[in-house]
Parts: sequence; structure tokens; C-alpha cells
Amino acid sequence: MLDLSTRTAFNDEHAMFRDTVRHVFDAALIPNLEKFEEDGIVSRDFWRACGEAGMLCPNVDEKYGGLGLDFGYNAVIDEELAYSGSSAGITLQNDITAAYIEVYGSEEQKLKYLPGMISGEIISAIAMTEPGAGSDLQGIRTTARKDGNHYVINGSKTYITNGQLSDLIIVVAKTDPDLGAKGTSLILVDADTPGFSRGRNLDKIGQHSADTSEMFFEDVRVPITNCLGAEGQGFIYLMSQLPQERLSIAVSCQASAQRAFDEAVSFTKDRKAFGKTVFEFQNTKFTLADLKSQLQVGWAHLDWAIARHIRGELTTAEASAAKQWHSDMQNRIVDVALQLHGGAGYMNEYMIARLWRDARVTRIFGGTNEIMKEVVSRSL
Repeated sequence: MLDLSTRTAFNDEHAMFRDTVRHVFDAALIPNLEKFEEDGIVSRDFWRACGEAGMLCPNVDEKYGGLGLDFGYNAVIDEELAYSGSSAGITLQNDITAAYIEVYGSEEQKLKYLPGMISGEIISAIAMTEPGAGSDLQGIRTTARKDGNHYVINGSKTYITNGQLSDLIIVVAKTDPDLGAKGTSLILVDADTPGFSRGRNLDKIGQHSADTSEMFFEDVRVPITNCLGAEGQGFIYLMSQLPQERLSIAVSCQASAQRAFDEAVSFTKDRKAFGKTVFEFQNTKFTLADLKSQLQVGWAHLDWAIARHIRGELTTAEASAAKQWHSDMQNRIVDVALQLHGGAGYMNEYMIARLWRDARVTRIFGGTNEIMKEVVSRSL
């Protein structure tokens, strides 16, 4: 269990909400972790359980069925989900897609989608990455051309989180390919629209229970009113929402690193070698002490970043630095924690193996860490 005794980003209301989150996860997530991993997808029952508990899109306005809470409540969910060892895609809906719709959507779009996203009846995805365009979103090739009062969408996407489950997809497409970034728009596509199809549930190194898919758009016709916000403003919208997306990743990385450390402490105190526990060796204690120091710094920085974001002050450069640092730190800690498990760490029956596998992608998604350094360098 996460130690909250030194945290500064949360108040008593956040603590009460965390108790609810832990209760729901204990009932609906933890007993099903292995099944979700084996199935390569989490169940819709889990989504609905989160919805019933107010754990989906908690910061959406009450007029749409949300709780109107601050991002701290999202962070509570992110931390507890990551600490549990799960890669379920609820964080994408909570921290990314719901914000796009609430901030940029028309009243009609908000009323159509947000209540279902809050209840868990509607699962969302955002389709950005393409086979030839990853961190460089200006390179996307999917088009949405006007035909009367409709857009006709053609193209393909890949590595899309919630790809198999999604009922609603926010598609990043070029409405005017000649204008580059200024010709990029966000288009809402319902999954039952003719011409839309999903590829396979991709076989990943880790995060097995996070359904991640290819998507194909072949003459997909949607009304012009499905444009999210203003046409041609998609790239600006994407850039504007980056601080929350990258902070969300940093939060999850920190909690996952803490779980890896806790697993290593527990294992080394139980495992014996040469007549004493592995923990009693000086190398083990010094190694764990170093990890503890990194985690202490990480939690302090994370609370600073969460507080700044709640106040609306966290910059894109600061969030990018947080994403880069916390994901690098996570990967260092899970690797060392696995080493302290010895051969057992390489066995999938141990939690540390899953934490190690799942961590590798955090230095890639949300923009690679090399891109994060580029973003930070532009602020110098």
C-alpha cells in the first residue's frame, strides 16, 4: 500500500476518495488481474464498476454527470492503478479523452458522450499514431476530406490504447493536407460507423491487459458536426492538453516504481542466502537505500507538479521534464528491483516481472523521452 504520510498534494477529501478507489480495485480489479493479462483486455464489467464508484472522468462538470473535482482525484486513481500492477485504460479516458471533449466539444457532443464515458458505458480512444508517424504528429497522413455536409475519412492508425474496446474514437486527421499542422483537425468517430474497422489486439512486450490495436478508416463518412472544436485547430488542441497527459504518465511511473521497490524489500527480507537474508548483505541495503532516495525525490517532485497543474500553472516543458524523469527513474528502479529478486525475478508468477515488462513503454508513449528533452530544450 502506498505510504501517504509525507505527501503534500492531497487533502482529506482526496484521502477519502482514495479509500473508495482501493475498495473498488480490491473487489473488481485485483482478483481479475491475471485473467485480464491472459485475455489481453479488461472487462466492461470493470469499467462499469469504476463508473458506478465515480472513478471515471471525476473532474468532468456535474452538469454532464461528473463530480466536478480537481486533477488530484485523477492522480489518486492513476497512482492506485499503477501500484496495483494494472495497465487498464481508464487513465486514458480520465486524463486525456474526456478533457478533449469537455474543453473543445460542442454542447451537443458533450451531452452525447460524456455521461456514457462517466458511467463506463462508453469507452474512448484517441487515434494519433500511424505506421509512419509517432511522436511527430505533423507527419500524419490520415485525411478527412469534405463531401457536402460530411467528412470522408481515409487512413490507418496503430498502437491505439483501448483499441478493441472503444466505442468512440477521437481521430487526428488532416482536413487540409496542404496546410501541414494548421490543416489538422480532431474528428469524432463512433465505432459502429460503416468503413471503420479494427485490426488485431497487438502482441506487446508488456501491458498485456491494455488492449492496443490497429484501426482502419476506409471512406468513413461522419457529419461535419463531428469535428471536435474548430476545423484546423487540432494540432493546437493536442499541444494544449500535453501537460495533463504527460503528468498522468509521470504519476503512474512513480507509483509503479514504488511498487517495484516494495516488492524488492519484501522479497529480500524473506529470501535467504549463505545463512542470512538477502536483505542483510551490505550490497542489498545500500542498493535499496539508493532506490529509496530516488523515490523520495520523485514523490516530492510529483506533488509539486500535481499542485502546479491543479492551479493551472504547469507548463508543457515542466510536464515533459516530469514525464521524462519519472519514466527514466521507473525503468532504473524496476530493473534493479528485478535483479534483487535473482532468478525469481525472471518468472512471470512474480509481480516484479510484470512491472519490469510494463515499464519499458513509458519511455516511448506520450512522446519519446528524446522528444521530451527536445521540448525542454526549447524552453531554455
